[in-house]
Amino acid sequence: NGQWRVGIHIADVSHFVTPGSLLDKEAVERATSVYLVDRVVPMLPEKLSNGVCSLRPNEDKLTFSAIFDMDDDGTVHQKWFGRTAIHSDHRFAYEDAQAIIEGGDGPLKAEILTLDGIAKKLRKDRMKNGAISFDKREVKFHLNENNEPTGVYFKESKDANHLIEEFMLLANREVAAFVGRAKDGEPSGRTMVYRIHDNPDPTKLIDLSNFVKQFGYSISTRGRKAISASLNKMLKDVKGSGEANMIETLTVRSMAKAVYSTANIGHYGLAFDYYTHFTSPIRRYPDVLVHRLLQDYLDKKPAAPADPIEELCEHSSDREKMAAMAERESIKYMQAKYLEQFVGEEFSGVITGVTDWGVFVELNDNYCEGMIRIRDFKDDYYIFDEKNHQIIGESSGRIYQLGDAMRIRVKNVDLEKKQIDFTPIRSGHGRD
Repeated sequence: NGQWRVGIHIADVSHFVTPGSLLDKEAVERATSVYLVDRVVPMLPEKLSNGVCSLRPNEDKLTFSAIFDMDDDGTVHQKWFGRTAIHSDHRFAYEDAQAIIEGGDGPLKAEILTLDGIAKKLRKDRMKNGAISFDKREVKFHLNENNEPTGVYFKESKDANHLIEEFMLLANREVAAFVGRAKDGEPSGRTMVYRIHDNPDPTKLIDLSNFVKQFGYSISTRGRKAISASLNKMLKDVKGSGEANMIETLTVRSMAKAVYSTANIGHYGLAFDYYTHFTSPIRRYPDVLVHRLLQDYLDKKPAAPADPIEELCEHSSDREKMAAMAERESIKYMQAKYLEQFVGEEFSGVITGVTDWGVFVELNDNYCEGMIRIRDFKDDYYIFDEKNHQIIGESSGRIYQLGDAMRIRVKNVDLEKKQIDFTPIRSGHGRD
């Protein structure tokens, strides 16, 4: 009938991790896998995460599936959710799929290109509806056999990454709506784990707007679609510039944090009224809960009591925050370890943060961030101007501001504190 049937098949973790079992208790305790630079601390034992629940090709695997009949525009005409067994013919690395999208040859080429076309349409529709396009680059390290960093690079999302992302978002959105929305479009009243994201704090948005003005960018601070459209335009325009990483970071900080909850308020950043996490039960406990709840409703069981589920949502949100902090600390440690070999050497960078005790600088060559303490600016006594993210020399009037280029020398590296100290090299930098 001119439509495509697309299956999003997720490992059926809830088949193996049953409520109240020792496995379940440990999974609840951890609530998430933690991705450090040189290792993963998994939520589930490796036998499950890398073995039984890994959807390897040419093996029968137990899955929970979301199956959609769709047209070329990405409109869903029919949907089906349920437990399945799959046998995968082929596993693609992102690079393999990307090569096909960029015009190369390979297995299942027609299917990859069809999916890419639908994914691009889904993404375009999301943006039109007010979704925000955060394509933040991830810092990655080249490690030697002893897990020591030998180089630093940014991992960027390409079409193959977006393809997977759009179909994951589709499955998450449709599962949430299936459980949470009644046939008349009103909330169903059934208990569900939602991934919610509140509207941005207006004060933070105004601060961001005032700050980006000095770089020639503007963002709207009123009306959901106007705000989103202006943020997307700014994030697109800033790409490739010296201040890109800093403005992307500040924009993320101006947003509310996404959390898990049984009380649905929608997801601002994705512009979805209903959204959940269904697609990663190997590494996120809320997804395991979603699978269990969904199966109960498919089996026509009554709604689960909300209070114990809400407690698990709050616990999972807390654990996620701790995992994110650990991941950031792991990156800071590796950056310090990498820069150890360059103590005494000079680099160029950009000011990424200004506080009353110092200035943070990110280096252009390797994206490592360190601090110049205020006392290390020897040419003047500098005063912190919080409102304008800058320090000003008391007698010279010289300004060092967020986004300014800087030349620095690596002064000291403290691995235990994960701290990198720089000293400024004057040579005409700063603004007089």
